[in-house]
Amino acid sequence: MPEFPDVQVYVEALETRLVGETLQRVRLLSPFVLRTAIPPIASAEGKRVLGVRRIGKRIVLALEDDLSLVFHLMIAGRLRWLAPGKKPPGRITLAILDFASGSLAFTEAGTKRRASLHLVAGQAALAAFDAGGLDVLEAGLAAFAERLRSENHTLKRALTDPRLFSGIGNAYSDEILHRARLSPFAMTSALSAEEVTRLYDASRTTLTDWTGRLRTEIGKGFPEKVTAFREGMAVHGRFGKPCPVCGAPVQRIVYAENETNYCARCQTGGKVLADRALSRLLHKSWPKNIDELD
Repeated sequence: MPEFPDVQVYVEALETRLVGETLQRVRLLSPFVLRTAIPPIASAEGKRVLGVRRIGKRIVLALEDDLSLVFHLMIAGRLRWLAPGKKPPGRITLAILDFASGSLAFTEAGTKRRASLHLVAGQAALAAFDAGGLDVLEAGLAAFAERLRSENHTLKRALTDPRLFSGIGNAYSDEILHRARLSPFAMTSALSAEEVTRLYDASRTTLTDWTGRLRTEIGKGFPEKVTAFREGMAVHGRFGKPCPVCGAPVQRIVYAENETNYCARCQTGGKVLADRALSRLLHKSWPKNIDELD
């Protein structure tokens, strides 16, 4: 799922192309992508785009008459900018927004159709999409610490909870925790003040650095390669590869459709965390320390 850095560069790319432009037509190619009926989607046509913003991992186009189009990309949803007359991608296109300068195609790979589009009227309706998560780039250390300790969870769960923090998901939480040298299973209530400060600094630095990298990569173009697995990441998606800090093989914990990646030597004092499925299978043969894997 696209997280803060990718969503932010989407917002910036859309701002340069759409603010001041009039939405001429909305074409729905999938009947399931639009999740609202009132106001009708046709009421967005003929309205100028006044702004583009981010709410968590959602992208919002603010239109005239206090209307807002809200895109939630979920895991496989993506946005593509098409020059006038250019055909959209085939079967994966869910919706197309036509402007005089080009068209915005909303696509989704796969068949699960989780991505969504909402049209809402008024700021109260728009506010319903805000889960209340703290923006770590705007918050001070005290506010970050208070939010982190407001509920007792593992760090991995806390960072990815949209009610606690905004825009952080599976990929960048791995990168943040590696930079902070903290275990994904550490409990928020057990952190020292120094560890909270490390986590705060790592969160801000990781998100800022990766947003900057993506801006440089895109330049004046439009985001094309939006993925959770990027060259240059320290641990996320790098199971078995050497940690860039200590050289130990990156470990993983697999659950549902996600996995957590971490460095045992840098983050858990050498302890290999139990994988729910594989550790049960290997039982006594499951390595307890990273050195047993060398």
